Amino acid sequence: MKLAGKTAVVTGAARGIGAAIAQVFVREGARVTAFDLLPAGKPDSAILHIVGDVADRDAVDTMLGRTVAEFGSIDILVNNAAYSSRAPFLEFSIEEVRKTWDVGLWGVFHASQLAARQMVRQGHGGSIVQISSVHASRPYPKATAYNAAKAAVNHMSATWALELASHGIRVNVIEPGWIDTPGERAFLDDAQIAEAARTLPFGRLGTPDEIARGALYLASDDASYVTGTVLRIDGAFSLAK
Repeated sequence: MKLAGKTAVVTGAARGIGAAIAQVFVREGARVTAFDLLPAGKPDSAILHIVGDVADRDAVDTMLGRTVAEFGSIDILVNNAAYSSRAPFLEFSIEEVRKTWDVGLWGVFHASQLAARQMVRQGHGGSIVQISSVHASRPYPKATAYNAAKAAVNHMSATWALELASHGIRVNVIEPGWIDTPGERAFLDDAQIAEAARTLPFGRLGTPDEIARGALYLASDDASYVTGTVLRIDGAFSLAK
């Protein structure tokens, strides 16, 4: 098993990509804490489910403390939690921009900094995996706040990869393309999803499990010399647009 003996924290893990990552990590031997504002859709006794907000630094600190108390260490962090609001730039409310950045930018900062401090104290390295987006490098319309948050995550992660390398902590980014998640279905119904899928190079949206397998690679020792990289898992979506 690729993650035997490791402890992983996955944010935004109640459903979608985060839930898929948590399940793959458990199957590969990890002890997992799932942190989300929502209760787990399918509670799993192998996972420590903690309800909380990544935008709340104190809540993140408490969650990490509970993880160490329960499992003894933090070896892997996957920052998956995000919030997306879509609107034309001229109509975007400050409240929606702030909420998007609180979760998708500040939440990543809080969890990464606090988890990295714990990894440094432990003294045996670690892995931080950010679930970013193709929005980080492509300015998709009506997504000002989300585009900006993901671009910031990519650049912060590259900076941290350099700063944390001497501690044996690897920091990498995954850029999913159009993935079939509950969050995406909040904006589109089944017919719209099917129509959109026909426009993609593979003729379908990606699946959460396909992102989870990428996260497994970056979190495991298979990627022991990989840091500061961006793994795009988008079925050529960004190339075709």
